[in-house]
Amino acid sequence: MGLLVVGSVAIDSIETPFGSVKDALGGSAIYISVAASYFTAPVRLVAVVGGDFPREHIRFLESRDIDVDGLQIVREGKTFRWGGRYHYDLNMRDSLYTELNVFEKFNPVVPSAYKNSAYVCLGNIDPTLQRQVLGRLGKPRLVVGDTMNYWIEHKPKELAETIKLMDVLVVNESEARLLTQEPNLIKAAKQIIKTGPRIVIIKKGEHGAVLVTEQTIFSAPAYPLENINDPTGAGDAFAGGFIGWLARTDDLSAENLKRAVVYGSTLASFCVEKFSVDGMKDLTYLQIQDRYRSFMQLSRFDER
Repeated sequence: MGLLVVGSVAIDSIETPFGSVKDALGGSAIYISVAASYFTAPVRLVAVVGGDFPREHIRFLESRDIDVDGLQIVREGKTFRWGGRYHYDLNMRDSLYTELNVFEKFNPVVPSAYKNSAYVCLGNIDPTLQRQVLGRLGKPRLVVGDTMNYWIEHKPKELAETIKLMDVLVVNESEARLLTQEPNLIKAAKQIIKTGPRIVIIKKGEHGAVLVTEQTIFSAPAYPLENINDPTGAGDAFAGGFIGWLARTDDLSAENLKRAVVYGSTLASFCVEKFSVDGMKDLTYLQIQDRYRSFMQLSRFDER
C-alpha cells in the first residue's frame, strides 16, 4: 500500500546505568522505519543527513527494504547529533548536547514516487513541516503523527492546525496532559479527538499504551522484560510497528487497531533490549509472532 515515514535521522551517544554507546544510529525516522519494515515494504524514508553520515547505515537501511531516495544528503553539512544520559529510573534522562546541524534547516522533499503513499507516519518534527509534507501528498488512507513537549509549548497554533489533518495522534502521558491541560488521560484523549484525530494513542512507557476512539478504549500492557538497556526510540518503534501492521493488513477496523497497538508494543519491547536499533536489527517474523502471542497471554484469563 506504500508507507511514507518523515522524521529525523541522528547520530546518538547514549549512557544508561547498564552501558553506553557512541555515535550510534538514531532519530525518529530510523526507529519508525526499521520497526515498520518487518510488516510492509518498501518503507519510504524522507529525512536529511550530512556528508558525515556513515555509508554502513545506508546499507543497513537498504537491507531492510527501506527506500532512501527521499534521504537528502547535504555533503558539506553534519548530521544531527544528540547525547543523553539516563538515570536508574529510565523514564528520566538528561540531554548532554543537541547539535541540530543540517536538521535545523530541514525542508522535506517528497519524491514524486512517494506522493501516492496510502499510509504516512510523521515523526515529532516541527508541525509546520509536518503540514507541508501532507500538502505535497495525494489522499493518504491513514496519517499517524507524533509530537513533543517543545512543539506543544512553542508552536501551539501551528500544532493545532496540523493535528486537524491527522487520523491518529501518538503522544506520551505528559504530552497529552500538556496539550489539553487535563490530568485524566482518557478525558485528555477525548478532548484531542474533538480537535481532529479520530484515534489517540497515549504511550505510558513501562505501563504500556492506551488507544482511544469515540467508541473504543483499549489498554495494552508493556512486555515484562528482565533486561532493558536503552529506552531511546521505544515510542518511535511503537509507532512504526503500529502503522506497519496497518499498512500490511490494510484493515482499519477496531479489532485490527487493537492488534496494531500490540504489534507496536512488541517492536518497542525488542527495541529497548539493546542500544540504538540493535534490538530490531536481526529479528525474524517468527520471533515477532512469538512475542505478540506472549503479549496476548499477559491479559488473558478464563471466566468461571
